Amino acid sequence: MSDALKHECGIALIRLLKPLEFYKEKYGTAFYGIQKMYLLMEKQHNRGQDGAGFASIKLDVEPGERYISRVRSNHAQPIQDVFAQINDRINEEMASHPEYADDVALQKQKIPYLGELFLGHVRYGTFGKNSIESVHPFLRQNNWMHRNLILAGNFNMTNVKELFQSLVELGQHPKEMADTVTVMEKIGHFLDDAVTDLYQECKVNGLTKREASPVIAEKLDVAKILTRASKNLDGGYAMAGLLGHGDSFVFRDPAGIRPAYFYQDDEIVVVASERPVIQTVFNVPFEKVQEIEPGNALIIKKNGTVSMQEILPPTVKKACSFERIYFSRGSDAEIYQERKNLGKLILPAVLKSIDEDTDNTVFSYIPNTAETSFYGLVEAAQDFLNQRKNNYILENKDTLTKDSLQELLSVKIRTEKVAIKDAKLRTFITEDSSRDDLVAHVYDVTYGVIKPTDNLVIIDDSIVRGTTLKMSIIKMMDRLNPKRIVIVSSAPQIRYPDCYGIDMAKLEGLVAFKAALELLKERNLYHIVDEVYVKCKAQENFKDIDVVNYVTAIYAPFQPQEVSDKIAQMLSSPEIKAEVKIIFQRVEDLHIACPKNLGDWYFTGDYPTPGGNRVVNRAFMNFYEGKDARAY
Repeated sequence: MSDALKHECGIALIRLLKPLEFYKEKYGTAFYGIQKMYLLMEKQHNRGQDGAGFASIKLDVEPGERYISRVRSNHAQPIQDVFAQINDRINEEMASHPEYADDVALQKQKIPYLGELFLGHVRYGTFGKNSIESVHPFLRQNNWMHRNLILAGNFNMTNVKELFQSLVELGQHPKEMADTVTVMEKIGHFLDDAVTDLYQECKVNGLTKREASPVIAEKLDVAKILTRASKNLDGGYAMAGLLGHGDSFVFRDPAGIRPAYFYQDDEIVVVASERPVIQTVFNVPFEKVQEIEPGNALIIKKNGTVSMQEILPPTVKKACSFERIYFSRGSDAEIYQERKNLGKLILPAVLKSIDEDTDNTVFSYIPNTAETSFYGLVEAAQDFLNQRKNNYILENKDTLTKDSLQELLSVKIRTEKVAIKDAKLRTFITEDSSRDDLVAHVYDVTYGVIKPTDNLVIIDDSIVRGTTLKMSIIKMMDRLNPKRIVIVSSAPQIRYPDCYGIDMAKLEGLVAFKAALELLKERNLYHIVDEVYVKCKAQENFKDIDVVNYVTAIYAPFQPQEVSDKIAQMLSSPEIKAEVKIIFQRVEDLHIACPKNLGDWYFTGDYPTPGGNRVVNRAFMNFYEGKDARAY
């Protein structure tokens, strides 16, 4: 994606189902779980670069022995920093105590981080907060083993204020209004209730406090706790939790907005935000990795039993389509094919933009995640060219010579890598007003491959703000002196803010919204902006379920191509010599390409939860009132 875009976090959970001695004997080390956690987190590095955290739990320890370990980092390379700290501590203990070398029981007892249950997290700070206190996993501590709660998640809640207020009404005094803290305290409240009820039951049955502890661990109903805690949650989430005694869970939102996958055999249960991560780290086939169903929790009890239980009734599945377009690793078999299809399906619009002149067109892509959709686009273009050749041969079969046939067959689709990203420069650029000249040099270009008679077609994953296109890419492509520059977005126009974890929360930052406003001004329709504001303001205090997304009216007067043409005009500038065109994917074709991920609210305004409509209206009111504020 040419525009910098922060996005979802990644989670990783491992539960070892055998004694640590088993892994020592089979894999040569009792630290097997820690090694696999490092790989799971590193393979999800694409999902989070602002922070990383790791937590572990030892099962069945004696009172007085430490059983929970946690380490977090917000350093420049947080995953490496986390595991450097872990490794340093392990190596220090092993060097100081040679007797630990072949004694797994001693290793477990004496060495931190070694256990049977692990939780990892990689984080993107959606709204810029990047203090160590914001890094997952979060820990809620208690001297009762069962009441310790460790939580990490890939989520954003649209109704944090409401959730916070519900905690206050329960008599709590939360330390902050962050959604992770709020959700953790809500789960923690009902966890405390459940433990107390079970203890009273044990007491009635004549058990001592110490005798009650294992009974509580066995009888604790994690699904019931999650059901009570999640009653008012509104957002997209995949959250993972560990309880101090050894139960664990991963819980997914009812619309399936945020992803979560798991694999289980007789040795291990593993959960991650992406399927190919599990496939690669554990060398298991595609079909063995399952998706956690929307509204369900994968629950792993301390005794090792695993179950999938419905916590909230699933709604219409609206899994985030940006996962398929951009966020998730393209090595997933389904995602790879879907991204190729995104490229194939947009070819008709591309052909129209170049007057079907493939002979005088060079196809390229903006590195690096658009490469797969580029392959699909080029394959479809080659099919088009082959069909054209076939038709010509059939029409001229009586006059074709060997030389003319050879000349015809030698014509190919022209592809070049014309944009090369200077990654080191990109990491230096800040977000202030002095960045424009630096942005203009984020990409280098390949000279000598474009002729003045050529069209230059560049495909990108999506166009969000258009800043890098305007300040860098279009200007640099124009230096190659093409006749026409066609920028192709494999995603539709991003028209509405996200409120489920992606960093595009302000309407005025979206180039499609800016283009629609310009069109309204040009056509004397700007009164629609005032009317939308009045309607949004009128429902400011409505319950979320009653709120309507009135912002759709901003785009209603225009065909998608009209908005695209205005975007092209806005992102070009007088010094650009080439004609500039911009093409976006159709929403209908997005659904064809990605049939299992139909969450398209940023393109259509069709939000999967009631809170989304409130957020988009609030974002519009913030724009109208000139407030630089978060919409949720």
